[in-house]
Amino acid sequence: MAFLFQKFQEFIKTLAKSPTFARDPRLLQFEADVHRLFLYTSYNRLGNDVEEADADEIIELASKASVADQKKQVQENIHSQIKSFCSAMDEVLRPSFKNTGIKSANSHESHHRSGLTYAIGRVSTLQSVVPETQPLSREELSHHLKNHIGYTLDIKPSQIPHKDAGQGLYLSGEANVGAVIAFYPGVIYSPAYYKNIPGYPKVDAQNSYLSTRYDGIVINGQPWGLGGETREVWEGYSLHQFQLNLPENITGNSDKLWKWLSKPSKGRPVQKGGEILERRNPLAFGHFANHPAQGTESNVMLCPYDFSMSETDMRAYIPNVVFGSEENMKMKRFASFWFKSGGTRDEGPEVPVMKTLVLVATRSLHDEEVFLNYRLSNAKRRPAWYVPVDEEEDRRRWS
Repeated sequence: MAFLFQKFQEFIKTLAKSPTFARDPRLLQFEADVHRLFLYTSYNRLGNDVEEADADEIIELASKASVADQKKQVQENIHSQIKSFCSAMDEVLRPSFKNTGIKSANSHESHHRSGLTYAIGRVSTLQSVVPETQPLSREELSHHLKNHIGYTLDIKPSQIPHKDAGQGLYLSGEANVGAVIAFYPGVIYSPAYYKNIPGYPKVDAQNSYLSTRYDGIVINGQPWGLGGETREVWEGYSLHQFQLNLPENITGNSDKLWKWLSKPSKGRPVQKGGEILERRNPLAFGHFANHPAQGTESNVMLCPYDFSMSETDMRAYIPNVVFGSEENMKMKRFASFWFKSGGTRDEGPEVPVMKTLVLVATRSLHDEEVFLNYRLSNAKRRPAWYVPVDEEEDRRRWS
């Protein structure tokens, strides 16, 4: 594994010096992350019999393939792992359904619905179709998963020598570089619903379990907590219906207009919804990964994963729900503002996806604490415990 990491480091250094990306540091960091994820997850997919020639071939592909192609391959690599994880979970929790062709009890839902929109006003119906599973505790399920895939996760006091370290995320077992270590669970907010994140506008004042994708999606892991002890309907949010109403004094292309469009409009509360999720999911603890202490390197990185809502048999193992309605999820960025985008009439039908995050190992892991580089913005006052892993990466990420 060491030779691949060393070659990758040299490759990234060369990329960072390219004048092509000098004018857009944020784009540079995004593409550097895509390159890194492509290398790690492709290497993982080769399996344990990988040779140095295979690593060289992956690096050559990374230097030639477009970022779009690499991004697509990363999604395929991640999906392959998560599909295997879901199969392993089914083998333990629903062995009688293995290879029978019988779909899960919620698979009859219409495929064009996404997020929680189909569940509004139907919580009681969903509760009546929660599929029967083996009566295992979360701890027992975690033990079985470790036997299937070689590792699981534990939550216990962090080894970071700081009073605010609190609980930490630990990998129990062994995982190869490029392995999906954890899901980042919780409620997903598009830019259209930023204002509905609890505590807005100071959303992080009492909540350290927030994570952001490059596309502006925010995931709040706080409602998920430690999960649960059964498969159940999970209602992790309050849903609102929104309607854009511009004030009369905002017209033209003024900054006030753009700022207004970047915020969600106000609406009235409606009934909560829910989805059938496996709350015992042993890997749904990505929000407990701590930032590394000084002198310690991160051993995982965030990877965006767009879960296709057509994969109904896997849905229960994706520990996320979407806040708001699907039509308000499409946003475009203009400078530092976000505004709604309805797309074009020429666009074909799209398969609904749920924009999630997973944690991917950046080296081989063995019975150790999991550390994630938080990359906190240097434009704001950082907490006392935060020691930058790479100041340049932080600047590029939030430029």
